[in-house]
Amino acid sequence: MRYGGAVALVVIGAILYFAVNVEVQAVDISLVGLILMIAGAVWLVINLIADATSRRRRVVPVEDREETIEE
Repeated sequence: MRYGGAVALVVIGAILYFAVNVEVQAVDISLVGLILMIAGAVWLVINLIADATSRRRRVVPVEDREETIEE
């Protein structure tokens, strides 16, 4: 669900920006759509960066084994 919210914001913003032709006196719907698209894109980029850096930091623990040499 890390990416779902970001994609939803981009989709809702695109619908408001490109498809809605309603004029409200106090609010510019196109501007709200643009802001939502930008916020969704930023959220998506932050999630991608967080996933990329967390994968790099993961260390698989290795069991310490003492090898016995038979002579």
